[in-house]
Formats: sequence, C-alpha cells, structure tokens
Amino acid sequence: MKKIKYPKYAEWQILSERPIFEKATLDNIVREILFEVKNAGDKKLLEYEEKFDKVVLTNLECSVEEINEAEKNVSEQLKNAILFAKSNIHKFHNSQKEKINKIETTEGVNCWRKSVGIEKVGLYIPGGTAPLFSTVLMLAIPAKIANCDEIIMCSPPDKNGRIHPAILFAAKIAGVNKIYKLGGSQAIAAMAYGTETIKKVYKIFGPGNQFVTKAKEMVQTEGVAIDMPAGPSEVLIIADKTSKPKYVAADLLSQAEHGADSQVILLSNNEQVINDSIKELELQLEKLPRKEIAIKAIENSKAVLLNNIEDCFMFSNIYAPEHLIVAMEDFDNYIDKIINAGSVFLGNYSCESIGDYASGTNHTLPTNAYALNYSGVSLDSFVKKITFQHVSKLGISNIGKTVEIMAEAEELFAHKNAVTVRLLNN
Repeated sequence: MKKIKYPKYAEWQILSERPIFEKATLDNIVREILFEVKNAGDKKLLEYEEKFDKVVLTNLECSVEEINEAEKNVSEQLKNAILFAKSNIHKFHNSQKEKINKIETTEGVNCWRKSVGIEKVGLYIPGGTAPLFSTVLMLAIPAKIANCDEIIMCSPPDKNGRIHPAILFAAKIAGVNKIYKLGGSQAIAAMAYGTETIKKVYKIFGPGNQFVTKAKEMVQTEGVAIDMPAGPSEVLIIADKTSKPKYVAADLLSQAEHGADSQVILLSNNEQVINDSIKELELQLEKLPRKEIAIKAIENSKAVLLNNIEDCFMFSNIYAPEHLIVAMEDFDNYIDKIINAGSVFLGNYSCESIGDYASGTNHTLPTNAYALNYSGVSLDSFVKKITFQHVSKLGISNIGKTVEIMAEAEELFAHKNAVTVRLLNN
C-alpha cells in the first residue's frame, strides 16, 4: 500500500484517479456479443455459455423444481441470516414510499405526482468467485415494493449448469418471477433485446465485471435504462487518533478482497494511525483465503497523510467514494462536510460489511467517482414519477391570461388558442 505524505492540493485530483486497466479490445468484444445475441437469440446465448462459462445447457430457464431442490442445500443458519437481512432491507426501502401530495398552485389549479413501478426489470447477479446472493435481496426487494410487474434475473451457472443455491433461495423469497442461467455480456444483451426465452426488460440493474459494465453502458444508448454506470468496488476510510487500526485494516481488506481491480484509500492526519493500520493490514492479509486477490488490490491503493481532518473530508469529496467510512468518535461534527459518497459508515463499529448485507441500506452504489452525480439504488430506482394536474373552471380563469401572454410571446398561437377557447366559453 503506497504511503503518501502531505501532498499539495493540486495533486489531490491525480491521487483520486482510479487504476486504469487495459481495455483496448473490450469495446469490440462486447459490441460483437450484443450484435450476435440481438440477431440470433437463444442459439447464440447457449453458444456463449459454453464458451465463457464452460457449461453445455439445453434450457436457459431455471425450473421451479431446481429452485426448490436448491433450497434444501442452504443451511438453516444461512436461511435465517438471509431472512433477517431481508426484513431490514424491506423495512428501510418500504419507508421510502412517497404519499401523494396534491398542491393547489393557484386557486382551481391542482398538481401532484405519483410513483409508478417500472413494469419490466432485469437483475444481473454475479456468481463467479463470490456468489452475491446479498445483491439479489438489494435489487429484488425494492423492485417488489415498487410493484414492478415482471422481475427477471440472470446469474451465471457453474460447470454443472447450476446457479448457487443461496442465490436461488434469495431470489425465491424476494419475489423474482423468472431466473435464467446466464452470465456476462450475453446476459445483459438478452435482457436488453429479448430472445425466444427471455423477455425484453425496460431497465437493467446489478454489478458485474468489465464486460457486464461495458454491455450495460452500450445498451443504454439504445433505449434500455440502467441503474448507474459502475466500475470496480472501492472504499475510502477517514481515520483520526480515536480510530482503531485493527478495525481500519479489516475494513480495507474487506473491500480489497472483492477483486484485483478494487481500490482502498486511507486518509488521516495522524501518521501513527496510518503506520499502525498498515502493520495490522499486513498481519490480517496473511490469514485471508482470497489473499492473492487482495494483494493485487492493495498494490493499487494508497494511504495519504494530510494536515488535518478537514483536508481529509475535502479529499474524500474529490475522490467521491462508493463507500466512505468515518472511523472517528466525533463523526457527528463532520457529517455536514460529506458531499460526495455512495454510502457512509459512521464510527468505529459501522463496518462496511454491515451495509453490504443486513443494516437495510442498499449496497448497489456508484463507483469510479460517479458518486459525484449518482445516487445508490433505492426504491426510487424502480419507479417512474408521473405528474398530474387538474384545472377547474375557476382555475382556467385564474391562470389562463398568464398562459395566453406567454404562448403569444413564444409565437405558439395554437397553444394560446387552446386556452382562449376555454376562456371564451367559460
């Protein structure tokens, strides 16, 4: 982990840049996959599954029997944990429902807004080195609360043609309608365009590798909405003398183990805290099963010593982290300084893992500095906001003249006339 001491403000932007990996052929590969699936449908999906996921399938859809059988292979302990998390996630997202609030803007003119669930949504759930069943809960639960009519899910199968049992169990209890054995760019293509087996959706959600991310970016240009642009996972920790280096190190590693392209950043105004945290990180790293992955991520990571805590928050806002951990006892004094972050974890006991699984907040968050202008997934991600207005006879009398004047000034006389005919016959 590279240690940087007192960088000048002019250097902060450069230090905030994410690692860049070779992507020279990425666009062409993904573009070809999208084209082939769009034109050849299921046939090409089966070919790609054999090529990329090393599995020969005869049927893409996961049957009810398979789902029920998979449930038997999930321990009662894990089932109870998933149900506990489901309850918290449902509670938090259900609280995000908006009541219809009718506003009389002018006497006789009433306006309001109504949330309507997106009819067809597609969820992508990675299932490679880490089967992310928690992401099923994070996406399917708010989709269900939003009353989305069709919730489909794609997840890559193993070499035996099976999706991880915990993923299937989570999908069943969260209300997913259809599950397909499908991974990578081909899964995004199938949900974006539709095939003989898989229906086209209106919006696609979920994390994935660089091929999945690129496919989402490309289909978005063709009218299919996506949750957000995304990149590798990341965490930034602000720690002062009241932090606990053992906890800081554990949090850095919990994010580093996501993938070799992940990045973790430590900011502090206390050099001893940085030194102690790095020492702890090295000790804990040796015990990790995913040590090799974490090591590569740590190589792309930084510990930055700054003059004061205020500078740490300024740096963090430039970096705009997916996850921000404020490892300080007096975090309350700094909450208002946080402007750009996907999700924030306050104090020494709010580890990022809690938000990843069970606190209730959503873990599908903007990465790669997209927290500058994107929010994480929420109930709002699964709804459209439709505005309504009702104008009475009194209302048209009160507002009509204003509209006539404005329409005439814009030389849109048909617009003016639509009001005039009503005023003359009122």
